Amino acid sequence: MRKTLGWLLSLVVLIGTTGAAGFTAQAATAAQPAAATDIKDQILGIPGMSLIEEKPYPGYRFFVLNYEQPVDHRQPWKGTFKQRLTLLHKDVSRPTVFFTSGYNVNTNPRRSEPTTIVDGNQVSLEYRFFTPSRPDPANWANLDIWQAASDQHRIFTALKKIYTKNWLATGGSKGGMTATYYERFYPRDMDGVVAYVAPNDVVNTEDSAYDRFFAKVGTKECRDKLNAVQREALVRREPLEAKYAAAAAENGWTFTTVGNLDKAYEAVVLDYVWAFWQYSLLADCAAIPTAATASDQEIWDTVDAISGFSAYADQGLETYTPYYYQAGTQLGSPDIQQPHLAGLSRYGYQPPRNFVPRDIPMTFQPAAMRDVDNWVRKNAHQMLFVYGQNDPWGAEPFHLGYGVRDSYVMIAPGANHGANVAKLLDGEKALATAKILQWAGVAPAAALADAGRAAPLAAPDAQLDQVDLEREPQLRP
Repeated sequence: MRKTLGWLLSLVVLIGTTGAAGFTAQAATAAQPAAATDIKDQILGIPGMSLIEEKPYPGYRFFVLNYEQPVDHRQPWKGTFKQRLTLLHKDVSRPTVFFTSGYNVNTNPRRSEPTTIVDGNQVSLEYRFFTPSRPDPANWANLDIWQAASDQHRIFTALKKIYTKNWLATGGSKGGMTATYYERFYPRDMDGVVAYVAPNDVVNTEDSAYDRFFAKVGTKECRDKLNAVQREALVRREPLEAKYAAAAAENGWTFTTVGNLDKAYEAVVLDYVWAFWQYSLLADCAAIPTAATASDQEIWDTVDAISGFSAYADQGLETYTPYYYQAGTQLGSPDIQQPHLAGLSRYGYQPPRNFVPRDIPMTFQPAAMRDVDNWVRKNAHQMLFVYGQNDPWGAEPFHLGYGVRDSYVMIAPGANHGANVAKLLDGEKALATAKILQWAGVAPAAALADAGRAAPLAAPDAQLDQVDLEREPQLRP
C-alpha cells in the first residue's frame, strides 16, 4: 500500500512538473518579441520620410534622406517642401548628436567632434532654402531663424521615438548660430548644446569690436604685411581688374547681382585680411608676399588664394543667396573701418543687399538677434560656446549672465575659425569633454569623478572626422 501510494505521488509530481514546464515554455515563447525591425525600415516608417540613398560605412549605417516639412510652420496647410538630411546610425542605445552647418548638408559620412566624444549617432540637416531643400515657389519671407528651428524640432520629434537616449545639438559658425537659435526657441528638446565659433551680432550698426580685433590680432609685422598687400591691390586696381576681366571671360563669370566687375573686385580685396585670419594661422604670414616688391601676378595670386576672385560673381553668390538674405534680414553683417585703405576704397564693406538678387525683397529685423542674445545671457543651460582667439567672427561672441546653469564660453589660443574642443588648453579641454559626456548621459564613472580623465569614447577615424569648413573665401561665417 505504501508502494502504491508512493507511485501515485510520483506520478502526480511528474505530471505537475511536466505541465508547469510546458506552461512556462509557452509563456516564454509568447513573451518573446518579434524579430527587431531593421533600422532603415523604422526610419522610413516615419510619415514624410523618404530614402535618397544608403551608403555603406564600417561600423555604421549611413542614410541620405528627405523629410517633408511645412513651408510655413505657422500655417502648415499652405504647402510642403522636401528637406534633405543625413543619418549616421551607430546604435539606438547610444546618444544622438543633431548637427547643422547652416548651409548645405554633406552627403558623405561625417562625424562632428561631439559625436566622436560620445560615440553616438548623428543627424545632419540641410538648412532650408539651400538647394535642393528649397520650396518652389520660394517665398523668402519663410526663411528665418524660427522657421529653421521649427524644422529641427519636427525632425527631432519624429526621430526621438527611435533614438530615445540623450540628444545634443552642435554646429560650427553659422551652424553654431543655428544650434543656439534652436535652443532658444525649443529649449526642452536637447540635453546640451555645443556651439563652435558662433558669431553674435547683437547690434548690427555697431561693429567697433571688429576694428579692435584687427588692431591687435597676431603680430604687428603680420598685420602690416597683410594690410600692405590689400592696399597695393587697390593701388593697382587698373591692371589687376584687367586680369579679372580676362578671368571672368574665360570662366563665364557675370556680375549682375553685385552690379559690376569693379564692385566685385573691391569686395574680394576688402575680404583679404578678414579671410586670412578666418582660415589661416599666424605662421602662414611668412608666405604672404612683400607688397612693395611683389609683381602684379603675385598680388593677384595671394588675393585669389585667400579671398577668391570667383566669390562675388553671380556664379559664386548663387549657392549662398540664403545666407546673404538672412544676414540682411536677421543675422546682421560686419562693417569694419580699415583706415589703411583711406582714399582707395570706393564702396567700403558692401551690405548683404548687394549680394542678393534685387527681385528678392529684404527688410532688416533688429530685434531678432537682441532676443537671442538676451535669452542666452539669462537662460543658457548646459550650453558650451567655443571660439578661436584669432578668428574675426569671435570678436562679437555670445556672453553668459549670472542666471545661466552649467554653461561655458571657452577660447582656443591661436586658433582660427576651425577652433574646437581639441584645441583648448588642457584644463578646459578636459572640462568641456567631461561636460559633453555628462550631458549625453554616457560619462564613465572615472570622468564623473575627475574631469581630467574624460576622453572621447570613439576611436579617431580620419575619413569620418574630416572637418567640412565652409571654405568659399567670402565674408560669411
